[in-house]
Amino acid sequence: MNRRTFLKASGGAALAFAAPSQRPNILFIMTDQQFAEAMSCRIGTRYLRTPHMDSLAANGMLFERAYCANPLCVPSRTSLFTGRYPTETGVETNDQVKDHLDSRKFPLMGSIFKRAGYATGYFGKWHLPYDQRKPETHGFDIVVPNKKQGGDVGTEVHAAEFIRANAGKPFLAVASFLNPHNICQWPRGEAFSEGDPGTPPPVDQCPPRRPNYGTPKNETDTILLMRRSYQATRMFPVGNYGEADWRRYIWAYYRMIEKVDALIGKVIESVRGAGLEQRTVIVFTADHGDCQGAHGWNQKTVFYDEASRVPFIVSYKGTTPRGVARRLVHTGVDLIPTLCSYAGIPVPQGLAGLSMKDTANGKGDRDPTDSSRRT
Repeated sequence: MNRRTFLKASGGAALAFAAPSQRPNILFIMTDQQFAEAMSCRIGTRYLRTPHMDSLAANGMLFERAYCANPLCVPSRTSLFTGRYPTETGVETNDQVKDHLDSRKFPLMGSIFKRAGYATGYFGKWHLPYDQRKPETHGFDIVVPNKKQGGDVGTEVHAAEFIRANAGKPFLAVASFLNPHNICQWPRGEAFSEGDPGTPPPVDQCPPRRPNYGTPKNETDTILLMRRSYQATRMFPVGNYGEADWRRYIWAYYRMIEKVDALIGKVIESVRGAGLEQRTVIVFTADHGDCQGAHGWNQKTVFYDEASRVPFIVSYKGTTPRGVARRLVHTGVDLIPTLCSYAGIPVPQGLAGLSMKDTANGKGDRDPTDSSRRT
């Protein structure tokens, strides 16, 4: 086999030997509790305006069938940052956030990229079963958590500072925002860490309620029991919500998405302002969605579409065409292989996910629902 044939056959593997200075930067932006369709590039600007999320879609590939590993914060985030299914890590509830995983068995994204010569920084909500005070367990050179009260303001500043400080070398920057998670406080009448979203307009000017607001005829016994239990508690006090209540809820939800979109814009601008847009792969997603009244649910925890389908955009200016992909994405296991593929570094052994790089770059939209997905 001659050299040309070898390089063609080895494909992405040959990139594993690229010098660190030739590798692109990675900016991973994540929101909390955002449904896939909750962006104005998907539903228009009548009720919601997200110009910065839209700008990523305008310069990249939007995957409209992306699903999280588990519609709950800690299990989903653990999968995103380890590339493992919740059944592999054993992290399936939020209560396990303090059960620190074995970082040798389950290396975190930061460790993977740090070993490859990347500067690594994490900013904002953590909520991972790793000790953020011990870089040796997670691999991030710097971790700046969000404010104690759970606010987002400041996350964008620290992320932007890190990007500018590391403009001369490849970096992995994670900007992890809390909102629109604050919608949890809306039906409880609690204070908002980022300020009150305001007073809703008259109901007829609020977004319509979800068209699938009714309880499914064949809802499982498990979900039915959860419904009866949750809706009787302060955590999910929406059991008596009518159409007007849900329309106001969705209005408030959209305001919280607009708040976080503005902060995301400042992080993106730091990349553009440093002249790094054509050297930086930007990936945007959410840890899970929000039901917004679909099937009478708010929040998450159930594998209904609104709770489990999330935004997933890959934007690499000059490389990714503008488009919408139908390829099925499991964000929990496919994210790390995708980032590694762009960075030209080996995917850690044992990961079941698939790289979405070729699809993001416009080289096909094959749906990997066949034997190509490793189990």
